[in-house]
Amino acid sequence: MDLKDTFRLRVETCIGTIIDVHKIFGAEHDQKTFLNQFDELKRNLQTLDMGAVSEGDILMVEKATNALLKEFRSFYERRDLGSVYNEMKS
Repeated sequence: MDLKDTFRLRVETCIGTIIDVHKIFGAEHDQKTFLNQFDELKRNLQTLDMGAVSEGDILMVEKATNALLKEFRSFYERRDLGSVYNEMKS
């Protein structure tokens, strides 16, 4: 796997994680617009020139994703929502 593919995979993983976490809230709140925007972002990622992306850019996306997940943590703990995934994704 070359560096461009690795970068794309890392960003796709961040986007996918945000979508998966948000789907749990979507059942309680009508957030289809939010999810649709992230699904569109995931689709558009395929056309992004990953040669113009740096490791620093990817790290910013990962840090932002981690910060968002940290914000969700207390909500999960208060609501006792359990795990996002029933088993490890491969």
